[in-house]
Amino acid sequence: MDVDSTLISQEVIELLADHAGTRREVTEITERAMRGEIDFAASLHERVATLAGVPVAAFADVLARTSYTPGARELVAECHRRGWTVALVSGGFAELVADLAADLGITRFRANRLEVVDGKLTGRTTGPVVDRAAKAQALREFAIVEGIPTEDTVAIGDGANDLDMIDAAGIGIAFAAKPVVRAQAPYAVDGPRLDAVLAVIDGVVDGADVATAGSR
Repeated sequence: MDVDSTLISQEVIELLADHAGTRREVTEITERAMRGEIDFAASLHERVATLAGVPVAAFADVLARTSYTPGARELVAECHRRGWTVALVSGGFAELVADLAADLGITRFRANRLEVVDGKLTGRTTGPVVDRAAKAQALREFAIVEGIPTEDTVAIGDGANDLDMIDAAGIGIAFAAKPVVRAQAPYAVDGPRLDAVLAVIDGVVDGADVATAGSR
């Protein structure tokens, strides 16, 4: 599943932008990217550039200000109880996603990484950008490693950069999603609880009609 505005209620890059004084600018670009109006990779570079000079000590403050979406802990716990693998794929940053994953007992995740020099962000990322194509590729790679057929995978997200993985998964679910995502995803849960996706998954697996059960 996606992380920002899916697993957690916040957009981490906006919390980081508070430390740079660029919150309004970053929020506007994020909203446009999540609606699919601008290219995600280009928007990421533009937003990260505004973070130049932010000290890495800001990560601790940002993590403290994040909160799990209602039902997120319960969803992960139930998936683990069923023996399912849970993985996170994020257009956000590994420096924070790693802590969230560890807290929930999640061992597989993929996210962007921020470049740091002398204890401060440079305003650049390092390595490949985790965009919508990379998210779908991560789903496929995780499935291969886990020995799970693609048709038995589930993808959950809210933004336009989640559409490829939602399309690639056996069950693709838009959660509290932007209109473009809700319109294109096979299933949609409008919230507020993330664990409501279990009813959709179970309904599909059981062959039930879930079109009106909190879904599109």
